[in-house]
Amino acid sequence: MCRPWHFCTLILFFWLCSSPPVVAGRRGSSSGGGKWQTLTGNPPLVIAKGGFSGIFPDSSLNAYRLAVETGLRNSLAWCEVYLTKDGAGICFPELRLENASNIGEVYGDKHNTYTVNGVSVEGWFALDFTLDDLAYVQLRQRIYARSDKFDSTASSVQSVDDVVDQANPVGLWLNIPYDEFYSQHNLSVRSFVISATRRMNVSYISSPEVGFLRSTVSRFRTGPTKLIFQFLGPNDIELSTNQTYSSLAKNLTFIKTFASGILVPKSYIWVVDSGLYLQNYTSLVLDAHEASLQVFASNFANDAFMAYNYSYDPVAEYLSFIDNGLFSVDGVLSDSPITASSTIDCHSHIAKNETAQVELLIISSEGASGDYPGCTDKAYAKAVSDGVDILDCPVQITNDGIPFCLGSINLMDKSNAVESIFSNMATTNPDLNIRDGIFAYNLTWSQIQTLKPAISNPYSNYSLFRNPRARNDGKFMQLTNFLAFGNNSSSVKGVLISIENAAYLAEKQGLGVTDAVLNALRKSGHNNQTSKKIMIKSSDSAVLEKFKSSGNYELVYLVGEDISDILNSTIVEIKEFATAVVISKRSVFPTDESYMTGQTSVVPKIQAFNLPVYVQIFQNEFVAQAWDFFSDAYLEMLNYVDAMNINGVVTDYPATAAKFKRNRCLGYKNRPPYMTPVRPGGLISLMAPGSLTPAEAPYPVLTGDDVAEPPLPAVIERTDGNGSTAPAPRNGQAILIPSITTTLSTIAASVAISIIF
Repeated sequence: MCRPWHFCTLILFFWLCSSPPVVAGRRGSSSGGGKWQTLTGNPPLVIAKGGFSGIFPDSSLNAYRLAVETGLRNSLAWCEVYLTKDGAGICFPELRLENASNIGEVYGDKHNTYTVNGVSVEGWFALDFTLDDLAYVQLRQRIYARSDKFDSTASSVQSVDDVVDQANPVGLWLNIPYDEFYSQHNLSVRSFVISATRRMNVSYISSPEVGFLRSTVSRFRTGPTKLIFQFLGPNDIELSTNQTYSSLAKNLTFIKTFASGILVPKSYIWVVDSGLYLQNYTSLVLDAHEASLQVFASNFANDAFMAYNYSYDPVAEYLSFIDNGLFSVDGVLSDSPITASSTIDCHSHIAKNETAQVELLIISSEGASGDYPGCTDKAYAKAVSDGVDILDCPVQITNDGIPFCLGSINLMDKSNAVESIFSNMATTNPDLNIRDGIFAYNLTWSQIQTLKPAISNPYSNYSLFRNPRARNDGKFMQLTNFLAFGNNSSSVKGVLISIENAAYLAEKQGLGVTDAVLNALRKSGHNNQTSKKIMIKSSDSAVLEKFKSSGNYELVYLVGEDISDILNSTIVEIKEFATAVVISKRSVFPTDESYMTGQTSVVPKIQAFNLPVYVQIFQNEFVAQAWDFFSDAYLEMLNYVDAMNINGVVTDYPATAAKFKRNRCLGYKNRPPYMTPVRPGGLISLMAPGSLTPAEAPYPVLTGDDVAEPPLPAVIERTDGNGSTAPAPRNGQAILIPSITTTLSTIAASVAISIIF
């Protein structure tokens, strides 16, 4: 079945490994350290579902080859077996062919209708075609949320023999979902399976049909091939016993008579409620092990919805099944086998106080803002617990001159302001390029405190939401309280204060945010202490210039746009007012339609001038990463840290960065393939020409003109509602300015109170 095009997949060997070679890397341990609580005491197995189906079409040769080359050395290739008219077995993800191939375009008139397990099903079926017929059919990505860019790349239907001969997996897992259906059409899956085990290494055979397993158990009872009973949905009916699968789960002694293990959806082990939150674990794994049955869990994928408890971190999910201190499943069936492999080898049995394997500064982005509303006490407390090094506070300033932490000057972005009594204060600010905003500088601190914080949902258009139960949890913090919290947190190495819009606030609103920050630092004693870092970040060089002469601060210049390069003369200019630089992820690895197109020289050029480079913003949601990272936040971080040697990450999820630093594979002399940086542009090179739309213009080069800013303007005098000069806010103390906006808000508050009482 192999076509000449498939030689192109050989570049996978060169694409994935830009550092140590794959062969050397595969010498790494797969034990993960510690005693495993599997049935055998061995590490869990990784079973690659249809190969690496999280990126390539399920059951394609590319998918199988990639899974073999990037997984644990004992990983198995999952092949769901369907029979052709001439009795050949093919690997395919489902009974009907049209959802995962172009069969309808090739054989448009050959669809059929069959009764399958008592239900009438219409479509294209393998049993209506010979193996040679299917040689002209190309596989397609069947999960619409995944990239379709490889659908136009030749990827023919593979026979079981093709997979073994050309992908060369260590072992096969054959799944037999429809033995009874094929028996009705005079095709014997049993005969095919027995023949296959004579020709190839079949480690496991699974089926959801008790009848099939019982008919083959005598053949495999003493051999190396193990039989596994596959559970479908709890309320689905197993045909030969006429029992639900949930009922069969209570009769493990019966299952032991024809199988050596069970394969269950992960929800059989960790129950998830309708709100996508974890409930307690069940006793299934412990009960099965007591009955001498292995337990394998299915439905793992990096880009699938998972319980909010995992914070969009598939490694955290895997660990709950294999390293929870109580039990471990014996293997996982995954669309993303690279992450399952790295979890087992690199992240298991590691305590939070383990020594870091790399030098990397973890800087929070509004605290642990992936789990709680940003810049709240809860977000900061979670960040500290997660292992953050630097706590950040993006400073805003109130109408009465109080600096406080919030990620946006527009309260509508980070609070429930639009639902509050201040909703009528929404206005457009052309200076800040914000439409219909409710601005922090228009409210007093006491008014701000009446608002509820709101969790950020940057990927809500993908229906990905952050911790809904905590969407309004926590309290806003004044800068002085934030500084005290950071100072009292012994594990925190320092704080970072971000200042933006300083010129506008001084010139247009009469608010000196830089002075307010300096006053808060002086009051807290941070300006003259040396035990912890005090970092000031801004995209305005004039802000950093002001702090340069005001204390011992690390001044961090934020490059506020994606760039493709930076002039040496520009770096020299930056070094006049900054001691570190923050750039975007795409300024390191530029992307086109979420595929990496290459890498820039921005990081090494800046570091050559002895300036640390921090990169933002790292997030766990799979849509936040380029496709090249396989929806794996750890692999993404590896490329920036290992391949580009960045000095720090700015992240919404400090726990992920801390876990990355501790992973043992970074300390291996020979890195395994699942802990090896990918080559930028590798995936694009596997696409057919024209798969991507015409490329946009390249990112600009950062020049001296881009970083030069005029000095900060003087803070204008403020006037009250009668045009008289009002006292300027001093030393961060609340001074109520009866401006038009505060008058409006006072009236609104009075009306609201009269309605309530």
